Amino acid sequence: MFENLKEQPADKILMLMKMFADDPRERKIDLGVGVYRNAQGVTPVMRAVKSAERTLWEEQTTKSYTGLIGDPAFGDAMIGLVLGNAVPRETVAAAATPGGTGAVRQALELIRMANPQARIWVSDPTWPNHLSILNYLKMETVPYRYFDAETRGVDFTGMMEDLGRAAPGDVVLLHGCCHNPTGANLNMVEWQAVIDLLNQRGLMPMIDIAYQGFGDGLEEDAAATRLVASSVPECLIAASCSKNFGIYRERTGILMAVAQDAARQPVNQGTLAFLNRQNYSFPPDHGARLVTMILNDDALRAEWTAELEEMRTGMLAIRQQLADELQRLTGSDRFAFLAQHRGMFSRLGTTPEMVDKLRTDYGIYMVGDSRMNIAGLNAQTVPILARAIVDAGI
Repeated sequence: MFENLKEQPADKILMLMKMFADDPRERKIDLGVGVYRNAQGVTPVMRAVKSAERTLWEEQTTKSYTGLIGDPAFGDAMIGLVLGNAVPRETVAAAATPGGTGAVRQALELIRMANPQARIWVSDPTWPNHLSILNYLKMETVPYRYFDAETRGVDFTGMMEDLGRAAPGDVVLLHGCCHNPTGANLNMVEWQAVIDLLNQRGLMPMIDIAYQGFGDGLEEDAAATRLVASSVPECLIAASCSKNFGIYRERTGILMAVAQDAARQPVNQGTLAFLNRQNYSFPPDHGARLVTMILNDDALRAEWTAELEEMRTGMLAIRQQLADELQRLTGSDRFAFLAQHRGMFSRLGTTPEMVDKLRTDYGIYMVGDSRMNIAGLNAQTVPILARAIVDAGI
């Protein structure tokens, strides 16, 4: 049987990580892997997470299963964080998943069950795993314009024109905030226009929100997702705790199914439990329990919020420093978009050949489409990157 297996294409980011590790140059800079790093280049364990883990170690009495959807308290806590009071709690079905990727996968499985003919409209560009999972599930995917290579902002006109061709029952995959890989976000006026189009054409939104708190603040970053959830008949929301809680390896995520008709919630909830059972049965609990403890304890939540704000403002400062340094070197504001983008990523908007040149000549590693992780920089490496960008002729 094994002789029938074919070698799968290598993951580009994992390949980039290996190339970086093998590079002997001391001044190399890793802007490829999508994890937050502090000024010392470390992905820290957040203070509130450390405190919660100490309490959990002392007080937890069992490692037994929690249930197919995970601990319901985690669902309640995350629904509160992501949706606030935007929709009544009884309209939301939720299930814990192994990370945001698990939530995306389960959401697509649910769509395939509910409407096998649904096409999935995906922004161009999007997070590579979206396309990888869709391709594996053999679901029809249609790209819609999103990133304007000239302005490095959102091509909103192109986006609306493309989505205007979607058929009733199709699904539109949207990024809740801090668009990965571009960092270019819709504003609230544009979000409302997208919602109006969704309702006019009978389209269902699926929102992937993995960076809440990394853009303009916890509440501000949730505003678009809340507006969508409260304005459409039904939607799916895949949320990740990896970035904003710093618990990447704990694989903590959640899938929410929101229906304005509360009578649909029991079937939706049962379907989420069924899908978990078919895949991994019981979702991991350790990270979910830490998140629940932090969100439900005033002191821990305040500590977490403060540290998350330090991370957010630190990334904004790096963005501004890079934009300012490039303006100083070039005498042009053509890189001002870097300060306007939000979240961990920006798309530089250059060619794969230039990305190769940055890696080969200057030891600067970023994904081939020029996505770079702003959190991979610090005050000392920003001038190095800026000089390399200019010297390479970008």
